[in-house]
Formats: sequence, structure tokens, C-alpha cells
Amino acid sequence: MALEALIFDVDGTLANTERDGHLVAFNLAFKELGLDWEWSNELYHKLLDVTGGQLRIKYYLKEFNTLFKHDDVDSLAASIHALKTKIYVRLMDEGAVPLRPGVERLFSEAREAGLRLAIATTTTPANVDALIANTLGKDALDWFEVIGAGDVVPNLKPAGDIYNYVLKEMNLNASQCLAFEDSHNGIISASSANIKTLITVNEYTDRHDFTGAITVLNNLGEPNKPFEMITGNRTDSTYVNVSYLQELHAQHS
Repeated sequence: MALEALIFDVDGTLANTERDGHLVAFNLAFKELGLDWEWSNELYHKLLDVTGGQLRIKYYLKEFNTLFKHDDVDSLAASIHALKTKIYVRLMDEGAVPLRPGVERLFSEAREAGLRLAIATTTTPANVDALIANTLGKDALDWFEVIGAGDVVPNLKPAGDIYNYVLKEMNLNASQCLAFEDSHNGIISASSANIKTLITVNEYTDRHDFTGAITVLNNLGEPNKPFEMITGNRTDSTYVNVSYLQELHAQHS
């Protein structure tokens, strides 16, 4: 089948939101709530093994802050995460996090070529809206036929639920799509839905296991700034455009 749609993860894939957005927002939320917690970049690297903000907080308490006690950890995690989300949206409104190289260009080229776009992420819808609206404009939210985000499915990544949800909503077969991810949990999730996946690594994921990915790159690249191919079949392309994606899709069909 021909390539019909591109499905994008958000955090770490579209922008370096983990380091420059979520981590900053978590620490500001802790401070505002009077908690003496401070997540370093090194610690956050470890916490990213768990997807979902509330689960990440509970994982931190279980594995890294065992002396902290609270009568209702679920309620605490929910309240921290709600405040953190508000702070994150504020940071996005301030333009704190730009898109990664090649992302805006690829969106434009894909739309011109008639490819359908969607999002499959475990972050909250508010976070997705804030990033897209403040980097591409509010109208850009309409570029995405489906925005699969938050708790729209029962199981977060690495489960394949969010990708299966997007496929169902778009009435597409996995073989008609390519997914874009940045992490081990992401490649497992997309692969569980049988979607071929292109990886762009970041500082948190550059040592992850990406078995099953059709290619692993440092970023999408630009015409004047080629990508670095980490694994994959060499082609004449030096940046990710529609022709390159069609070639990859055909090779792995």
C-alpha cells in the first residue's frame, strides 16, 4: 500500500520539550507547592523510563525519595501534575521551546503532498495544544486529523493503544502509515501497532534500543544542514522530505 499518513509523537520528537519544558515545569511546581524536591537533568533521564507525568511522580517517590510519606500519593501526584501542566503551558506561551530541525518544513511539505497528519502521544492534550499553537500558530492544530493524547486510551506507551486508537480514528491500515518517535518506549508502542517507525534521537534517548526502527537519525535535517544517520539504509537523501519517506516506506513494505 502507498504511504498515506504520518503519525508523530510529541515530547522529544517534535521539540526538546522534556529538558526545556517538562523538567523546568516540574521543578517550578515543586517549589510553588513548598516541596523540597529538585529534579536534576541526570535524575530526569532516569525518570523518563516511565511515561505519563503522574506515574513519573509516583515512580520518583518509590525509587528515589523513599523517605517522603503522604497519606494519598495518587491525589498528591494528580495535584502536582495539574499545576505542572499549567506552568508548562505558560512556558510554551512564552516561546520557551522551539521545534526541532526539519519539523516545521516536513509538516508543510507533507501537507502539500496530500499526506494525512496525526499525533500519538502520552502527554496531555493541553501540552500538545500549547506546543503546536505557540510554534506553528493556533490554526496549525487543524493540520492534524487526529490528536491522540492523554488518557484517551487506558494504557500509555509502551503499549500500542494510542497508535491503534489513531489508526481506528483515521480508518487506516498500519501499512499505510509511518510513525515518528524518539524513545525505546515509543518504538515499542508503534511497533505493537505494526507501524513502521523513523527515530530521531535526543540527549535522553541516544543510547536507547531501537530494534525494529526503519532508520535512526539525529534529527530530520534541513537542506543546508544534513541529518546524521545512526542506523539504516543509506540513500541519496540528506534530509527527511516526502520523497525520502516514500522511499523508506516502499523499502519496508
